[in-house]
Amino acid sequence: MPSALLHRDGADHVEVLTGDVVTVATLDDIPMTPGTPVLAVIPYRQITERGFECVDDGAPLECLLVRSRHTEPLSNFPPGDITLRDGGFDLSDDDYARVVEEVLRDEIGHGEGANFVIHRTYRAGFEGDPRAAFGRLLHAEQGTYWTFLVDTGNRILIGATPERHVSVLDGIVMMNPISGTFRHGSGDILDFLRDPKEIEELYMVLDEELKMMATVAEHGGQVAGPYLKEMARLTHTEYLLAGRGSLDVRAVLRETMFAPTVTGSPIENACRVIARHERRGRRYYAGVLALLDHDDSGRQTLDAPILIRTAEITPDGLLRVPVGATLVRHSTPAGEVAETHTKAAGLLSALGAVPSRPAAVRGTAPSPEIQRLLASRNDELARFWLDSRAPGALTVPALAGRHAVIVDAEDTFTAMLAHQLKALGLAVTIRPWTTVSDTPDLPKVLSGADLVVVGPGPGDPSDLGDPKMAALHGLVTSVLAAGRPLFAVCLGQQILASLLGLPLRRRDSPYQGLAREIDFFGTPRRVGFYSSFSAVAARPTVATRYGPVTLAVDPADETVHALRGRGFAGVQFHPESVLSRDGVEILQELLPPLLTEAISPAIPG
Repeated sequence: MPSALLHRDGADHVEVLTGDVVTVATLDDIPMTPGTPVLAVIPYRQITERGFECVDDGAPLECLLVRSRHTEPLSNFPPGDITLRDGGFDLSDDDYARVVEEVLRDEIGHGEGANFVIHRTYRAGFEGDPRAAFGRLLHAEQGTYWTFLVDTGNRILIGATPERHVSVLDGIVMMNPISGTFRHGSGDILDFLRDPKEIEELYMVLDEELKMMATVAEHGGQVAGPYLKEMARLTHTEYLLAGRGSLDVRAVLRETMFAPTVTGSPIENACRVIARHERRGRRYYAGVLALLDHDDSGRQTLDAPILIRTAEITPDGLLRVPVGATLVRHSTPAGEVAETHTKAAGLLSALGAVPSRPAAVRGTAPSPEIQRLLASRNDELARFWLDSRAPGALTVPALAGRHAVIVDAEDTFTAMLAHQLKALGLAVTIRPWTTVSDTPDLPKVLSGADLVVVGPGPGDPSDLGDPKMAALHGLVTSVLAAGRPLFAVCLGQQILASLLGLPLRRRDSPYQGLAREIDFFGTPRRVGFYSSFSAVAARPTVATRYGPVTLAVDPADETVHALRGRGFAGVQFHPESVLSRDGVEILQELLPPLLTEAISPAIPG
């Protein structure tokens, strides 16, 4: 009979679930009947439900309809003997290193995104009792969110995943971005906590999961942490995000497919990059194992860890263990190759493929220096995402009651920006760039907008052969010609600047996930960048066909960090990013002047 064994972090027992398995096509098809919990095994290919690209391998979305549920002590699951034969990675170390080099050079270096996760798979023949493997994993790994065995009758998944993807309980949505990897025995953990690559990697996934929280929680996510996530062979760093939401839990799953820690950012383009460079399906790697249920009051609940550190065993005895590394601008091929070996080692040691070296980590207390280093990571982050505040505390009278339309250029940073604009008093609508392309009827497209916001997105702003870039150039041209208030962010600013006659330049080194202090029209401001292109100018003012424009120019390299003219403004950085300590203050400064002389086009009543 199909069944599942679940051990949750800190529990002294294993949950045993049995029932029937059904295969469904979409997340909305997952049955949700009070009294019948469902354990859904969600493959990576479901990302197509969001319209994102993937190599479709046909892996099914299987659901265990739980008919029976009880608990058993850990002692009922002793480690047993199993055999792995003819094991090895599908990509050699050299081949994987070449893929890493290509992604760093051709994708991150050309502005396609801030970070991307590329996987490889360890394959071997499996002989033995899967429950023995589950017992070995229970005893060999520590600090996991779930340790599990799921047998659908068509496949067996055995894993020890460290990471909650998303959960819903009592109306509170929670996510848990984890990133940064310290390999035990590889050096001093204090050096790891000071490493800029590891710090930036965690910040980037924090930003990306805040984007997701912004779509599923009413006021976005509030950030707690960072904390250490200690496991037997690895230590990670993590944040916890929480926010109140009311969506159906299946919609929460869909809007959060899939974690940036296993895909990259921005997510839509990360999926394209993954398909381009992996050129094969991911099956269940990067998907989620989701337990959907109802509480005693009839409200939906959800607990969904990420399917990483997971082995899939097929009926013919083939074992697959996929692992990936997060590639950022500081990455090296050798470092990422080593990371995949380390991530696989915990599971493979439990399964007997590599020597087992269990290490007790529970009960260790972070030293005062570790606590100080962790706490210091928040010193320069945006308090908007870290602090609670009373409703209306940030409202700007000049913005209150006005309406902004944000044009999304394939980066859901726009969802975070929307929360900031709402906090300042604006009503906000987000529209994808495809809805403003190839239309001469600008008033209809932007009906009721007091302010048009052209948002960030990946790609080369000068490539007018790209339909997105052509559409955004046409939109900005139309808005400027109509004299409508305009605010442009990152890609939006690059396009605005080019239409104002400023040249664009690709940076020698990408500004992806980088925070720094800039001179913002005479005031020092700390802001976060996610870009590979920028406008450049030699002087702080330029004459344009739309009037004089003032520029915030970096004297070191003539990069234009921001610009403002009559009725329009732009920023090259991301004021909505958690990296932009001064992001809200910048919006409070830039936006009111844009609307001072604007007459609201909204129709009364």
